[in-house]
Amino acid sequence: MSLTRKSAAPKRSLASRSPAVAVKTMDRRTFLKRSGVTLGAGAFAAQLPFSMIGKAQAEAIPGQGKIEVKRTVCTHCSVGCAVDAVVQNGVWVGQEPVFDSPINLGSHCAKGAAVRDHGITHDSRRLKYPMKLVNGKYQRISWDEALDGITAKMMAIRKESGPDAAYFVGSSKHGNEQAFLLRKFVSLWGTNNCDHQARICHSTTVAGVANTWGYGAMTNSFNDEHNSKALLFLGSNAAEAHPVSMLHTLHAKEHGAKIIVVDPRFTRTAAKADYFYRIRSGTDIPFIYGMLHHIFANGWEDREYIAQRVYGMDKARDEAKKWTPQAVQEVTGMAEDEVRTCAEIMAKNRPSTIIWAMGQTQHTNGNAVVRASCILQLALGNVGVSGGGTNIYRGHDNVQGATDVGPNADSLPAYYGLTPAAWQHWARVWNIDYDWLKGRYASPALMEKSGIPVSRWFDAVIEDNSHIDQPSNVRATFYWGHAPNSQTRGLEMKPAMDKLDLLVVIDPFPSATAAMAAMPKDPDAKYTPNPDREVYLLPAATQFETEGSCTASNRSLQWRERVIEPLFDSRSDQAIMYAFAQKWGFADQLLGRKGGRQNIRLVKVKNYEEPDLEDVLRNEINRGAWTIGYTGQTPERLQAHMRNMHLFDVKTLRAPGGRDAKTGYDLTGDYFGLPWPCYGTPELKHPGTPNLYDTSKHVMDGGGNFRANFGVERDGVSLLAADGSHSKGSDITTGYPQFDSVLLKKLGWWNELTASEKSAAEGKTWATDLSGGIIRVVMKNHGCSPFGNARARAVVWNFPDPIPVHREALYSPRPDLVAKYPTHDDVKVFWRLPTLFKSIQQKNVADKIAEKFPLILTSGRIVEYEGGGDESRSNPWLAELEQEAYVEINPKAAADRGIRNGEYVWMRTPTGARLKFKAQITPKVGADTVFVPYSFGGWWQGVDLLPHYPEGSAPFVRGDAINTGTTYGYDRVTMMQETKTTLCQIERA
Repeated sequence: MSLTRKSAAPKRSLASRSPAVAVKTMDRRTFLKRSGVTLGAGAFAAQLPFSMIGKAQAEAIPGQGKIEVKRTVCTHCSVGCAVDAVVQNGVWVGQEPVFDSPINLGSHCAKGAAVRDHGITHDSRRLKYPMKLVNGKYQRISWDEALDGITAKMMAIRKESGPDAAYFVGSSKHGNEQAFLLRKFVSLWGTNNCDHQARICHSTTVAGVANTWGYGAMTNSFNDEHNSKALLFLGSNAAEAHPVSMLHTLHAKEHGAKIIVVDPRFTRTAAKADYFYRIRSGTDIPFIYGMLHHIFANGWEDREYIAQRVYGMDKARDEAKKWTPQAVQEVTGMAEDEVRTCAEIMAKNRPSTIIWAMGQTQHTNGNAVVRASCILQLALGNVGVSGGGTNIYRGHDNVQGATDVGPNADSLPAYYGLTPAAWQHWARVWNIDYDWLKGRYASPALMEKSGIPVSRWFDAVIEDNSHIDQPSNVRATFYWGHAPNSQTRGLEMKPAMDKLDLLVVIDPFPSATAAMAAMPKDPDAKYTPNPDREVYLLPAATQFETEGSCTASNRSLQWRERVIEPLFDSRSDQAIMYAFAQKWGFADQLLGRKGGRQNIRLVKVKNYEEPDLEDVLRNEINRGAWTIGYTGQTPERLQAHMRNMHLFDVKTLRAPGGRDAKTGYDLTGDYFGLPWPCYGTPELKHPGTPNLYDTSKHVMDGGGNFRANFGVERDGVSLLAADGSHSKGSDITTGYPQFDSVLLKKLGWWNELTASEKSAAEGKTWATDLSGGIIRVVMKNHGCSPFGNARARAVVWNFPDPIPVHREALYSPRPDLVAKYPTHDDVKVFWRLPTLFKSIQQKNVADKIAEKFPLILTSGRIVEYEGGGDESRSNPWLAELEQEAYVEINPKAAADRGIRNGEYVWMRTPTGARLKFKAQITPKVGADTVFVPYSFGGWWQGVDLLPHYPEGSAPFVRGDAINTGTTYGYDRVTMMQETKTTLCQIERA
């Protein structure tokens, strides 16, 4: 029985004849039998001529009831694949990839093809109702009991220890509006102790890239790779981590682009490359400088571009001179001809792009690695051009958006920081009294101080309080859509969980947190658990059971329709926030209700109320997030884009014309998803920015310059762009600073504001003028960028290493190189905590750790699972595809240890952890390296934690989490954890 038809296709086309099977549940045998037809149909149909592909339309089937098609977005990685969910009488019965989507082009990966499992109630592994840990077992309780119990504990902790004794781990799975609302919620509680997954995946990208040229995000897009002539994958295995993105990469290859992969492993991405070179993990900076050495030596750099648009490239050139081919080979293991080949291909096939993910970021010098990649692209003149840029692949479906507007420990939404001016700005937007808000914090100093990052929350529990830069240790932790097995130093996290007064898990799935919290303490461990600790599990709805926007890697926003009502006794995250806000005394402030005005309405869902997410976007994000241009993407514009995906060009992402049939909105000129920055008020109708810093376009056409965010001069050298360097059509043809009311008056443009705009803009900058008037005048009337026109910085003087330098990992496999390339000095107070660098590295050398643990341990993604894996390993269809945790071992390393393929092995790490994996013997890894996927959990050092999960909620596939055994190590700027380079030893089990 077909639930949808391809109405636009000819009756006898292959697309119309492709069967679509409608079943509410599907067992293993049925899934395996049909997966090649139903789930595979999307990938197959994506290869058909466009004339043979039509749009899914709901049809009424006699006797079957109402059928609707709800358009949503896959909740796994950040590519942004659109999904048409088929709903019959409120039940999710089928799905199709959206063939009109310019991003996924009618394709899905395995995970995307299986998202309908979220709507299946039979044998669901979801957390179904609130629970409390009682005598080591989880028991069902009511929502009222849970809310009251948590509230009583939180009020007592606040009274005894202050608001900073609480910690909130948010989620990159939250939509933009939910993430924004959570940062507001935590601020109303009175702490900056909040964070989310971006800290441990791309915080070094955001810091490194933003401090180079202005915005910490992907500069171009997946689609723009069609215009690239060379693509360098350095720290990305896109074929597994972002599978559908490879559609665009392979289109580029079909057009003649050269693909290079440099990686410690021969990955599935490498299998599609023209060139693959193996590199020692943790040595990306020497490799990049090795490329620059050849580029500068041969005059391949873009000298005019550097002269006009870059500051400090001479310092990078000096550093590159040190990295002779011999020095590069000594550190990286790469031969001179390999490095030169990479440099020559990138230089002689421009525009060329570099692509990275967590392979670059998750290092103790991750910020320096990404800045080195930026310098490479600046040297080649590849930034701000179509086909070039730094294409940075984010992890979760909304990790970009959650970073932009969500619960960051060091900033209010939209990167405004934590200064008094930032707080005053958001207090105005939130319709909250600033003095009341100040009173919620323990002190003004703590209000303006970065909180503790998620990578170290457990240290804030167990560290001696005299070493912590806040009044109290953390006593209560909320895991709000986050998994502990994605964090390093798992052995030390367990004692922290046991010492808390309160642990709350808010998640659609109980996650490894629930099992870790319930399992007994190791009898040999030297600590005493807190006998008064309380643990609660609250069932959150999935993103398919709510609505809202999410931001893909390329900065495009998409609006999700609610597919189904929340299943079981789950509630949306915004409903849970509002319920707590009522109990904790700031419900009015959460809704922005004051002085006869209310920013956010309440809507009824099932038997409770929740904040309206359209209002959150329209009345708060759109009114306040001027810095990054989240102001033009109203719900109405985004929804029009979702209904009219067929209008957008696959290569440019632009709509040449067309109107939305429902609203009459004219889509002409818009870029799909209005990729930020989408400047000004919605009335300005900025089309979004497809490629950042592109001076070949007018600013009202998506063009721009590098951001003037670091002053106007440094040591007598101008930081502004050179004369003649400007975006197309700009009235100012040289560099200029950011705009404010003072500059507008000096230029004689002030009177172009309306009277109401003048009132709002007086004494404000373009980023704090709530009227949007400064932006309107600057962009529309004069063709200028509101954030100025500056040079990108090769030298970031506010970082510990102004020019990126190589530093060996704390657990380096090359102790002979540590003296030459040492890590940083220890830091007494860093993000409120003491942080060790050199003392650990030197102790490891002295203790000959590299001899005791001679294998380099690295980790990463696999295509079947995502993130910590609790969600995807609980999906019966995906669980069939990868059933056991494993470690990849080179044939030589295996033979030397007497290990055969498929046998169990024990992995020992310097932390004392002992982990059990199946051996996969493969030449994909070198003889000195092993690889483990990080998406497993549910075992603890070889022991299954099944008895410690709530009944019926354990993932189908469980295994040891690699992060139970990973070692100490953090980035010197962002506190990013080190997961890519540590050490281990392996033996037969």
